[in-house]
Amino acid sequence: MKRYAALTTILASLALVSMWPAASAQDVTATEEAPVTEETINETEGALPKVLQTLEAQGVEIVGELDTPADMKAYAAIAKQQPLAIYLTPDEEHVIIGTMMDTDGMDVTQTALEAATVKPWAERTWQALSESTWVADGSEDADRVVYMFTDANCPFCHKFWQQARPWVENDHVQIRHILVSVLTDTSAGKAAAILSADNPAQALHDHESAGPENGVTALESIPVEINEQLEANNDLMQKLQIEGTPGIFYFDEAGELLVQRGAPLEDSLEEILGKQ
Repeated sequence: MKRYAALTTILASLALVSMWPAASAQDVTATEEAPVTEETINETEGALPKVLQTLEAQGVEIVGELDTPADMKAYAAIAKQQPLAIYLTPDEEHVIIGTMMDTDGMDVTQTALEAATVKPWAERTWQALSESTWVADGSEDADRVVYMFTDANCPFCHKFWQQARPWVENDHVQIRHILVSVLTDTSAGKAAAILSADNPAQALHDHESAGPENGVTALESIPVEINEQLEANNDLMQKLQIEGTPGIFYFDEAGELLVQRGAPLEDSLEEILGKQ
């Protein structure tokens, strides 16, 4: 699955292996798939063990406790938009992160883990994106909505803007640009110029039409309210662990919220933007 394929990358990026050495999760065996019940997947109550608090400081979101068919305390978590099963050792000083397998080599916690993480994460993420400060590119009556973290100096954001023209101009998609300032010293001023314009949507269109180097002129003095909006957008980008622009959030045909980092390849455009 797309989410589980990224597990190795997540662990490496968080440096979990070196910080929390433990036995392989495959050492644990079981014979049946973990059930999903309201009693067994709950919001974490009280203070978490210190080792889990350390994980949280590394950007891992602990969602709640996770039932397992073996006698191990486990937690459902999310890191870099991917679900993680975290197993706590009895001394509560170490964790094992990975897949619990049974004697047939089957993942016995996948169903419970997805139920505990994927839908809640998607709902919270989409709400946070919708409540951010964004500039619309496309019709309000478009068939679908896509959110995108955009830096006004980003050449790859500009590339995606160009790629998306057929979809936007034919009302197939509305792209909501969450302007951030992460690339250069003029990024904040350019974003502020767009956000403070009488018509931000037109200002964004004019800027992207001209290209990052020839578009809007950066404001030298940013109004306090606009600066607060930009800081909130930057914070949201960091919270969602998007490390560069563009960061594109969209629902696929199966209704799963996915993230595209960087300008997509041509053969990925329909998955993100829908059919023309």
